[in-house]
Amino acid sequence: MILKRVAALVAIAIGATLAVPCVAQADQATLAGFDFSASQGVPDLAAAKAHGAVFAFVKDTAGVGYVNPNYVTQFRAVKAAGLIRGSYHYARPDKSSGADQAVYLHTHDGKWFSDGMTLPPALDLEDTPSAPPCYGLPPQAMVAWIADFSSTLQRRTGHTPIIYTSTRWWKACTANSTAFAADHVLWLARYNTDMGEVPGGWRAGFWQSAVAGPLPGNQDSFFGDLGRLRALTTGG
Repeated sequence: MILKRVAALVAIAIGATLAVPCVAQADQATLAGFDFSASQGVPDLAAAKAHGAVFAFVKDTAGVGYVNPNYVTQFRAVKAAGLIRGSYHYARPDKSSGADQAVYLHTHDGKWFSDGMTLPPALDLEDTPSAPPCYGLPPQAMVAWIADFSSTLQRRTGHTPIIYTSTRWWKACTANSTAFAADHVLWLARYNTDMGEVPGGWRAGFWQSAVAGPLPGNQDSFFGDLGRLRALTTGG
């Protein structure tokens, strides 16, 4: 994810570790996980599980022109290692409609499987350095684009997407919309030891807290126990 390159030096400076509960959600149990993309190949997933990993997200697609060439191998390997898995799509609202990109994800293996091991796909919302801020869309248009992606994916998978974003991006690009808080799980990106402000009327479900640590790729946490995480794999 682009955000990880921006924050790499910060993460190194503060000493990346496994994510820990932030003050706002310290009453909840947390599970460790990570996310990775094509460049990592197939990491040592058995070692990751031994270090406490319970889940992993794998990048699948971006816009309507990129497919991770290693995705299928990586996605299957995560399940084979006994980890709960999820895929994610890097949004490019400047390139095509939300519906088009949901279809692109779904037709390039970004599906949901009723195997008790697969999370709903995630929609990665962040700025791209080569594109204008918020992809040149005003907040109302951005909210409509996200809703278009979500409704299309739901029709194809039966699930709304997990939404990955940062507080800064969400406030700037959707005017801190609360339209998705009731039925979309938030995966919040903030590289720090404290999750900080949570946008959009949400309580975070997942937290990406560092770009490096004891697990492969970016370091993530899930706020809840294993039963609650497994419930997401069935739509609960």
